[in-house]
This record gives sequence, C-alpha cells and structure tokens, in this order.
Amino acid sequence: MNTYTTVPNGEQVVQELPWRWKVQGRIFLIGGLGFMFDAWDVTLNGILIPLLSTHWALSPGDAAWIGTSNLVGMALGAFAWGTIADTIGRKKAFTATLLIFSLFTVLGAFSPDFIWFCVFRFMAGFGLGGCIPVDYALVGEFTPRKQRGRVLTAMDGWWPVGAALCGFVSAWLVAAFADWRLTMLVMVLPALLVFWVRRSVPESPLFLIRKGRRDEAAKVIDDLVKATGAEPRAYSLPEAQDAPRLSAGSAWLQLVRVWRFNWKVTAAAWSLFFSILLVYYLSLTWMPRILIGAGFQDYKAFLTTASMAAVGLLGVVVAAVLVERVGRKWILAITGPLSALTLVIVAFVVDIPSAAVFWLLVFGFIVQVAIPVLYTYVSELYPTDLRGTGFGWASTFSRLGAGFGPLIFASVLWPQLGLATSFALAGGLVLLSVLWMAFFAPETKQRTLT
Repeated sequence: MNTYTTVPNGEQVVQELPWRWKVQGRIFLIGGLGFMFDAWDVTLNGILIPLLSTHWALSPGDAAWIGTSNLVGMALGAFAWGTIADTIGRKKAFTATLLIFSLFTVLGAFSPDFIWFCVFRFMAGFGLGGCIPVDYALVGEFTPRKQRGRVLTAMDGWWPVGAALCGFVSAWLVAAFADWRLTMLVMVLPALLVFWVRRSVPESPLFLIRKGRRDEAAKVIDDLVKATGAEPRAYSLPEAQDAPRLSAGSAWLQLVRVWRFNWKVTAAAWSLFFSILLVYYLSLTWMPRILIGAGFQDYKAFLTTASMAAVGLLGVVVAAVLVERVGRKWILAITGPLSALTLVIVAFVVDIPSAAVFWLLVFGFIVQVAIPVLYTYVSELYPTDLRGTGFGWASTFSRLGAGFGPLIFASVLWPQLGLATSFALAGGLVLLSVLWMAFFAPETKQRTLT
C-alpha cells in the first residue's frame, strides 16, 4: 500500500522548529534591546518636560512640544520603517533604526535653542519609531508557532525595563549633576553597541520567500534546522508573490492594501493602538510634571514614574502566562478599560502621596498586561507581506495620538476639564475600541502565520 505525505513548505518548517535560546532566543534578546531604547526615549520626554521648562522658561503648552515632536517623529518612522521592512527586508531596516536615533540624540543634547531641540527630537523619534514594527515582524517570523504568543508578549518586557532605567538613571543624574543633557547622552553608547550586534541577525526566511530569493531563504532555513537540532526534512518553497517595491508611492499603496485586506480588522487594530497607548503615553509624558505640581521633589517624581514603569515587568510576566490560555481578545477587553480607570483614581488621590504612589503602581501593572498582548495580537492579524506595514501603520496612528494627545491634554483638556475628567475621556475611547474588537476582529491564538 502506498502512503502519500504532504511536503511542508519552508514557512511551516520555520514555524514548527523547536525553541532554542541560542537561536530564536538570541534574536528575541537582540530585538528586545531595541525595544528597550524605544521605551527609554519615550519615558525621557516626561523627564525632560519639567527640566527644560525651567531651563528655557517654557509654558505648559510649549513644553508639550518636547513629547509631541518626538512622538510625531516616531509616528512617521513607524509607517515608513514598516513599509521599508516589507520592501528591502527586515535585517537592513533592523540595523538602521538605532543608528539614526543615536546620531540625532547626540545633536539634540547640544541644541542651541528649543526649536532646534524639537527638530532633533523629531528626527531621533523617526529613527527609533521603526524599532517596534520591524522588531515584532522579525522576531515573530523566526519564532515557532507554539511559542509565538508568549515570545511576542514577552518582547514587551523590554519596555518596562527601558522605562524604569530611564527614570532611575535620570533621577540619579539630575540629583548628582543637575544637567539635562546627560540624561540624553547616557543612552547613546549602548544604542550604538546594539546597532553593531544587530548586523549579525539573518534575514527573515518568510520575507526572502516572498521576494523570490529562494536560494537565500533555503540557506537560512537549513541553518535554522541545523542550529536548533531539528530533524532535517524535505520542504518546498512557494513561488514569489508580488512584493511591494520601495518608491515614493509605496507607503500609500501599502496603506491601501492594509485597508483592503480587511477594513474591520484594520479599524480594530488602529483604534486599540490609539486608545490604549494614548492612556499610557499620557501617564509617561505628564506624570512627572503632575507629581511635581502635587508637591513631589523632582527626583522623587522621576523615581515614582520609574517605579510605575518597573512594576510593569510583572504585568508582562502575567500577560505571557495568560496569552495562550485566555486568548488575546479577552485580556485586552478587561485590562484596557481597567488601566484607564486606575489612572482616573490616581487623578483623584494625587495630593495624597502614599495613595498616589499605590495607584500608579497598580496602573503600571495593569497597563503592561494589556500592551504586550496588544502588540502580539496586531502582529498576528496580517499576512507576511503586510505584517510590517500593518503593524507599522497601527503604530503610526497611535504615535500621532500620543504626540498630539498630550499637547491637547496640557493646553485644553487639563486646564478646562480637570485631570480626572481628561483621563476619563481617554478611558472612554479605550472602551469603544475593545467593543469594536469584540464584534469585528478575530481571535489569533495558535494561528499559523501565512
């Protein structure tokens, strides 16, 4: 009797490999370090706002541009680098983002005035904005399917590490040297070291297959099989698909493809990114200033914000444990609105130091259960040829909200409506987003990437 077996394709082989720390784990660590610098830089905006408000005598509205210029740069970088990664490859985009960030961070530290400072912060944000979409696309495509949810969720563990390091290191530098420029320069050298290490990461075989570079894809797959100790087996490589080419209109064409793929899914991805990250970025950008206004000393406000970020590491651990058991949608539906609610409570008790610190720690924990699951979820909603772009555009939309949201918050909402009502409005957007997701977006737990 003849037995017929189906020959798996190269993508299936990669996604069914055993997990090895020296192989996929190494890529996870290298990708995560870039993510750490993204967190460090975003958190630095909240540190710089009170410091530069004193240095250049800035009003709250002017000071808001410290965060806005950086985050709008990240927004443009997120969609640009996502599209670049889908056209020239994950590896090249993977290595370039931190180099651009490092260059303009140094220039920003030596800015002659506030306008040049905002210009350089915008450019640094543009470089760093590519880290999240490119890193998630690359790490996700190297990670075996059974571990992908936990690994992509654990990627966000680098965020509280970077945010906490920023707060603790900045608090020490301000207390010891009282120089805001050092808070920027201190992260440039490690960022350049990570850039150098990134050069050793192989190109994504899923990307190479889509581009028709079959020999290169086969070599990467064979090397992965050998390195993980998996049993070699025959596999097929599909014919090349129409891959996007980098051009002036490629970003627009990719955006159209993202919405044509499934407009309801894309609407869910954009709204979740916008609302949940708006809540988080509001806290990072303005919490030091809010705490200082409530009577905290500068370095204590920075340490409290750092602690809020640090406790988020526990949230990431909880998310990694639950993401494959509970599923992406249920976790987001619960933790998204709950994180916004705790921030409203912070606004009511901010004048009571012990209560404010306690509820900020609760907020830091809950929001960091939501965010890594959000990143995992959105990265799984799109096929390989749209994954970097789909994630990148969602990240772009969230960064625009995070950039202009704090500006509107400081100039209009907070002065007119008060702190608690302003946070509550952001929470309402989160609630609407999770309701849309519940009805119109699929669950992606254990889903095979295509």
